[in-house]
Amino acid sequence: MFHFLLGLGSFVMKTTQSSSWPDLEPELLGLVLKRLPILADRVRLRAVCCPWRSNARLQALPPPNPCLILLDGSFLSIPGGEIIGMPKQYDGCSYGFIDNWLFLVKSDGGCSLVNPFSKATVDLPKIAMDIDPFNKYSYSYSTFNPCRYKLVVSSPLDSSPDSPVTVLILDGGGNATIGVCQPPIAFDFSRGNFLDPFQRLFDVTFFDGKFYGLDFGLLTFEISYGLGSKPKISSIENVINSMDNIPDLPKPLSDKERMVTKYLVECCGRLLMVTRWLEIPRRLLAASNYFEHVRTTSFEIFEADLSTNPNQWRRIKNLGGQALFVGRRCSKSFPAGEGNGIQEDCIYFMCDYPWPDHPEDPLGDSGVYNIANGMITPLLSETATVPRHQRGQWTLTWYFPVDAV
Repeated sequence: MFHFLLGLGSFVMKTTQSSSWPDLEPELLGLVLKRLPILADRVRLRAVCCPWRSNARLQALPPPNPCLILLDGSFLSIPGGEIIGMPKQYDGCSYGFIDNWLFLVKSDGGCSLVNPFSKATVDLPKIAMDIDPFNKYSYSYSTFNPCRYKLVVSSPLDSSPDSPVTVLILDGGGNATIGVCQPPIAFDFSRGNFLDPFQRLFDVTFFDGKFYGLDFGLLTFEISYGLGSKPKISSIENVINSMDNIPDLPKPLSDKERMVTKYLVECCGRLLMVTRWLEIPRRLLAASNYFEHVRTTSFEIFEADLSTNPNQWRRIKNLGGQALFVGRRCSKSFPAGEGNGIQEDCIYFMCDYPWPDHPEDPLGDSGVYNIANGMITPLLSETATVPRHQRGQWTLTWYFPVDAV
């Protein structure tokens, strides 16, 4: 239906005869827009004529569907699989997104957050060079990089550009470094000041105004402000000590080795821990390419119950009409339904561990996990074409666009 309207709209602009199409009622235009969950389609509709663009601004629309950023920097729409080119080529490498803001690291260590559509930029102080001046960036997703970054903010940057930015940096040994800054003031880093040297952080996020970290339990980091309003991490507290109170964790098959990774996600006012179980045949553990044989088998979801004494994890079986998009660099809940093709009570996951150079299928170990029945289905719809032989200097990550005006 959209392409039909777009064709007619194009005809309207070219003809000298009067037409009623530019005067399409805003309510009807809104119905069409609500049937277009992909941001690129909404932009194309607005470009048909000035009245459509003006009236489109009056519509209250659900958020556009998330995209997966591929290795070459292009956007892969979910679940339709349309590939959309990056609006602009950037000097450097992307290490993830904060919602719709690209975290860009240049070859000289310079860092910034960039909105690839509005071109807005928030300059950040150097991160990588402050941590390891000898670190050479690997621009291949499949090549092991000694540092992994995740940035989070306490408030959306679109509405609060001065929001403090925190970063989790994990090196090759799993050692964690936490930094916090008020752009463009330099980051305050805590390396080993508060974290046990044997402690591993899986993920960090803001929830209800507090900064949380996930290891084998749940931590909260106190952020205070010193001279010149420079933020710093002043203390750390164990909120939930471990997962000892959780019974019946899944057991691996006898011939498989089990691995686990975890994510922190806010969903409808709840702080969730998403546990991802992966397996590999034990006979392949010694292979140089053993990551090619790793496969995700199941997920578990737990809510942080902070009202009990002591606090504890509580297993949950539904997401209240939401879906979860999880990744090591960006995780978020997203409303399902409303004609957008996103399935409720499902977890959308990507291959966020090392993958072969230039694989035939760059999506790798990705898919959609149904919480109700435990089934895993492909990430893209049946009619979508899986991109092949992707290469580039980007990393796979989720991107959550904001509707254009």
